[in-house]
Amino acid sequence: MSTTITISRETKALLEALKGGRTWDEFLRELAQEAVKRRREDARRALAEMLEEEAVERARWTRY
Repeated sequence: MSTTITISRETKALLEALKGGRTWDEFLRELAQEAVKRRREDARRALAEMLEEEAVERARWTRY
């Protein structure tokens, strides 16, 4: 099953330049997978920072 999406000519030209020899399906799937991976990494990083801050705060309280 295939579908059609409407985009501007400028956007299509940019995407075609990035697409290379891949099919549109391969290219867009790869873009989506990269976006998901980046979001997961960002969330992991944010969680690690929160946990680090919590550990530092806990260490402060346990000194007293």
